[in-house]
Amino acid sequence: MDFEIPKELQELLDRLDRFIAEVIEPLEQQDDNVRFFDHRREDARTDWDRGGLPNEEWEALLHRAKRLADEAGFYRYPFPRAYGGMDGTNLGMAIIREHLAARGLGLHNDLQNEHSIVGNNVGLLLMLHYGSDEQKREWVDDLANGRRGFAFGITEPAHGSDATHMETRAVRDGSDWVIDGEKTWNTGIHKADCDLVLARTHGQAGDAEGITAFLVPMKAEGLRIEEMLWTFNMPTDHGRVSFNGVRVPESSIFGGEGRGLQVAQHFFNENRIRQAASSLGAAQYCVNESVRYALERKPFGKPLAQNQAIQFPLVELQAQCEMLRALIHKTAWQMDEHGAFSVSDKVSICNYQANRLCCEAADRAMQVHGGLGYSRHKPFEHIYRHHRRYRITEGSEEIQMRRVAGYLFGYMKQRAPKGVQER
Repeated sequence: MDFEIPKELQELLDRLDRFIAEVIEPLEQQDDNVRFFDHRREDARTDWDRGGLPNEEWEALLHRAKRLADEAGFYRYPFPRAYGGMDGTNLGMAIIREHLAARGLGLHNDLQNEHSIVGNNVGLLLMLHYGSDEQKREWVDDLANGRRGFAFGITEPAHGSDATHMETRAVRDGSDWVIDGEKTWNTGIHKADCDLVLARTHGQAGDAEGITAFLVPMKAEGLRIEEMLWTFNMPTDHGRVSFNGVRVPESSIFGGEGRGLQVAQHFFNENRIRQAASSLGAAQYCVNESVRYALERKPFGKPLAQNQAIQFPLVELQAQCEMLRALIHKTAWQMDEHGAFSVSDKVSICNYQANRLCCEAADRAMQVHGGLGYSRHKPFEHIYRHHRRYRITEGSEEIQMRRVAGYLFGYMKQRAPKGVQER
């Protein structure tokens, strides 16, 4: 078994580092853009006069960084070569995500709103796999170039983890469909051109089949953003949206009638392993910074690093980083070799363990750095606030553990959801 990072991937990491140093970091320092990353970051990013939405200058800066990365040939790494990408692998994305997060907070990678100079454009990947020919003609180029996007209307106020009991309904009316219901945690809804709304079209509550995905234009009559939800981690781009008699044509169905939940599930495993890698990278950053500070800080005439009370907690965290890294790399490699759903139990283990580890590492970094660590002059509180949400979103750690138990005790099988054809 070869545990070395593939040569071509290491070369890509080296090129990314040079690009960050030569292009991204100078842009970060230009025109006081650093205000979005230093102690002013939360205030600078948030438009308090517009209900806590992301500041438009902040979003414009992120867009510019991604376009520069696209011009340099990095942003589309996971895309198919036919669309300017590199046919990136799950292992490659995991290693890249960890590498960028381990560099710390910056314009190169800030996962507060899933920003990175190496894209994870789920909308594009779903469109390529499930979009009709008409939808692809309309969407693919704009998605690839960051001109348009759609949000995901899955979660409902009364139904979180159990999407099969959703109350949003779509009823056929002639050649159209009429949608009624409500969605919450519609991330990115403030900028989206459409909302990918999951609604029950047939079947009973609890059935996995009978849920259909619709691409609903945000300007559709009867669609309303009721509020933007403030969270632990501002600014907010999470909306609660209502649908009252929203009429859409048959052509708005995405992925086939009754297959909406399978569409949503398709890329969960790939997203979860990338999320785990990002949390691992952020955890490693917290450990590295704590070690560096402990060697420099000399209270009572000796470095903090000489105290076992400092050493041992960081040793435990480093041990967890090393073990988790091996499992993430192995799992991502197996996904590439045997399919994303072949190791669903290991994906869940990686996901909840990495997200939990990141929160523990950020908390420990605050403790090692003392008052400075608790302040916004260090990024640890930002890392904690962001990665704390990953212990809830896209399948809480309890849901992940339940999935592992299902495979462990034989209640579930390692296979793709019905109707999902793996790439």
